[in-house]
Amino acid sequence: MKVVAFNGSPRQGGNTEILLQAVLTPIKAAGIETELVQIGGQALRGCVACMHCRTKHPGRCGITNDQMNSYIEKMREADGILLGSPTYFADVTSEMKALIDRGGYVTRGHNAELKRKIGAAVVAVRRGGATHAFDTMNHFFQISQMIIPGSTYWNMGYGLHPGDVLGDSEALKNMQDLGETMAWLLKATR
Repeated sequence: MKVVAFNGSPRQGGNTEILLQAVLTPIKAAGIETELVQIGGQALRGCVACMHCRTKHPGRCGITNDQMNSYIEKMREADGILLGSPTYFADVTSEMKALIDRGGYVTRGHNAELKRKIGAAVVAVRRGGATHAFDTMNHFFQISQMIIPGSTYWNMGYGLHPGDVLGDSEALKNMQDLGETMAWLLKATR
C-alpha cells in the first residue's frame, strides 16, 4: 500500500509540508509506504480543454511540457492521496488547482481511475479562508468517487511564518488522528 501527498505550497519545509508530514508519520508507522511530492512553485498551468486526454492520448494530459502526467501516474499508483495547500485568497494555490483540474479530468475520463481510493485534504492558513480551500480539495475527492476519512476537526493548521503551525497543538493532534484513521481505513479496505 502507498499514500502519496502533494504539497501545493511553494514554501518547501513550510507550514503545509509540516502538516502533511504530521499526517504521513502515523501512516508510515503503520507500515504503509509514503511519498511527498512538491508541486507548489512548479510551472503548472490549468486545463486548456483541448480534449486530448479523451481523444488523442486517452489517460494522459495533452499538455506535455510539465510534470503533470507523472503526478497523475503517482495518483494512479497510490492507494491513498493527500492534498495539501496553503490558503491563497480563500482557496488553494494555482498549482494545486491545476493538479485537481487536469488530474481529475484525465482520471475521470479514463475509467474513473481514482474510484474508491482514500483521499484527504490538509490546509495551512494564516487566519481565514481555510474552509473554502478545504472544500475545493474535498470536491475533487468526491467527484472522483473517492473515500474521505474523518478526523477530530477540520484538517487545518494556523500560522503565517514557516514553522508557526508547530505551535498549533490542536492541528498537530488532528493531523495525527487523520493519519491514524487513514492508515486504518487503508488496511480495512485493501
